[in-house]
Amino acid sequence: MTTSHEKIVIRQPDDWHVHLRDGSLLDGVALSTARIFRRAIVMPNLQPPIISVESAIKYRKRILDALPKGVDFIPLMTAYLTEDLSPGVLERGHREGVFTAAKLYPANSTTNSSEGVRDIRAIDSLLETMERIDMPLLIHGEVTDPEIDIFDREEVFIDKCLSPLLTRHPALRVVLEHITTLQAVQFVESSSEMVAATITPHHLHVNRNALFKGGLRSDFYCLPVAKRELHRLALRQAATSGKKCFFLGTDSAPHRRVDKESSCGCAGIFNAKFALESYAEVFDDEGALHHLEAFASINGPSFYGMPLNNTPMTLVRRSQVVPQTFQITSELNRKEYLVPFHAGETLQWSVVLDEKDSKTVS
Repeated sequence: MTTSHEKIVIRQPDDWHVHLRDGSLLDGVALSTARIFRRAIVMPNLQPPIISVESAIKYRKRILDALPKGVDFIPLMTAYLTEDLSPGVLERGHREGVFTAAKLYPANSTTNSSEGVRDIRAIDSLLETMERIDMPLLIHGEVTDPEIDIFDREEVFIDKCLSPLLTRHPALRVVLEHITTLQAVQFVESSSEMVAATITPHHLHVNRNALFKGGLRSDFYCLPVAKRELHRLALRQAATSGKKCFFLGTDSAPHRRVDKESSCGCAGIFNAKFALESYAEVFDDEGALHHLEAFASINGPSFYGMPLNNTPMTLVRRSQVVPQTFQITSELNRKEYLVPFHAGETLQWSVVLDEKDSKTVS
């Protein structure tokens, strides 16, 4: 890694949590991830969800078909856990190199999660299989009990669900996705090396006030929702600490503008197009640019047991204004719009793609 006040050169990063969607949305957003990240853990919450090896293979092909020829990108596929999924499906998919991991969505916790898990004890046979074959479990860590305040659902999940799960399956490799609270940071830091967490750029930049600044701001609505300022600060400290248990996962989750602005707006923030610059801004603000490569390019593959990327990625201190909207084309050949994270804001760092192949990182 090379750093200065004006330039950063790191190994090409990976995104360990992204939603690429399907259809015209996939066609419109896939390159935003693939142009920067060498690999990405792709979420399986489509309609219908990815619950078979065959559906994962077909989805992976659709992802690659959505990219221009010559783009060097590896989508890492995940299985959507349900209470009636066969352990044999996971074992076969993992053995054949199709499933990198499996995703636990508590039922109705987020977008397209209605077929998720209602009773975690009901999937113990799946978790036992994953533990035996060392297949990572990725968790959307929130309870869905309507009596639990939405801002407390991550903390309650850790106490009531995750801690008992790890007691039952101590050798299970677990990633607590898109953490949002001080309690999650402390839990991961105090757990074994089998537990890690991803942190998004938006949870590092905004707290829950962003949802209501100047009116109801649906573009900042995501799940888990942003929390109080003390939690944002804890996340920034964790991400920039250099600790191996924290790594990059954008949770970029695009929705068409019309779906974000509806009377029941969809949860999700589209950040892929400027994610690395957004992270760099945080690390710069925290005086921790020397830890950016570990967070973005080393900790994730190390946890997953994958080789590090050798291609360099360069960022320079050059300001850029993030566009207000990002245009895609619908299945009916109509123009549709997404609003990117940081829309209308100025970021101080820019990725320089033409230096990407300058030389191999030693």
